[in-house]
Amino acid sequence: MASLAASPHAGYGKLILFGEHFVVYKVPALVGAVAASTTCVVELSSAEWSTGLIVEDNRPAVPGYKVEKAEEMLGGTSLVLKHFGVDPQKRGIKLTLGGDLCAVSGIGASAAHCVSLARALAAALGKSCTEDEINAAGFEGEKGYHGTPSGIDNTAATFGGLLRFQRTDDAPIFKPQALPKPCRIVYASSGITASTTKVVGDVAAKKAADPAWYNALEQRYLNEVLPKADEALQAGNWQVLGEIADINHQLLQELTVSCPELDQLVSAAKAAGALGAKMAGTGRGGLMFAVCGDDEALQNSVFDALTKAGLGAVWKTSFA
Repeated sequence: MASLAASPHAGYGKLILFGEHFVVYKVPALVGAVAASTTCVVELSSAEWSTGLIVEDNRPAVPGYKVEKAEEMLGGTSLVLKHFGVDPQKRGIKLTLGGDLCAVSGIGASAAHCVSLARALAAALGKSCTEDEINAAGFEGEKGYHGTPSGIDNTAATFGGLLRFQRTDDAPIFKPQALPKPCRIVYASSGITASTTKVVGDVAAKKAADPAWYNALEQRYLNEVLPKADEALQAGNWQVLGEIADINHQLLQELTVSCPELDQLVSAAKAAGALGAKMAGTGRGGLMFAVCGDDEALQNSVFDALTKAGLGAVWKTSFA
């Protein structure tokens, strides 16, 4: 293989702060990119006879994640290649995935993979793509993982920072949100790898079977969570933000997408003094996060408590 783009290109991980699952049905959500990212290096064959696709996946990951997601990862990869008009049966391609983002359900690992691939592939092909074009390519790749993605993960993976996101019939609407001061966060894995497609499909089936039940939960989110979360973020009121996280977690429990492991981690974080905590992302496994405000000692205490819970890996980050 002759490398035509040797430098790595990145896509951020993310945590959905408020609005997961509801965002699928065109309700606004708030999402924050974490500092960690997935990187990708693309090498295109310079020999006409060299064909085929090689993927070297060096990403850190929780046990079992890459095995369970292998088929989806190849599906997402194929869709990004197709989006750029690259056919591995005509020209060989090697992808090397790396970075410091641990692949785990809830962190947007699939979107980080697709966006990093889109950036690296564009560079290898000599294409000058806008961020919107990279985002669109990432969205196409996400279809290989999630069937009909909301678009929130690839948008956060592309643009980073804190975003207010809303799915529409056309292009999604998203707006960067500036915080007056950083907010420290601890997030932890339940140790369970979840399927977004299956969980979202199950919620859709429950919604279809009992629209009144779903609509009541969505209205509570729109009235009790979203506007207050917006205000708390803009004011830097981390105490209120934590309280809203608690409310959102309760709604997701009622939506049946939490699980005992996530509830246990939320309780452990609260017992350690976290201002609030909730599951993040797909649920029924995956991640939760705890709000620690601007208190480094509290962040360390919550980190230690979640580590002692022993369900999965624990990380620190901050939103600014």
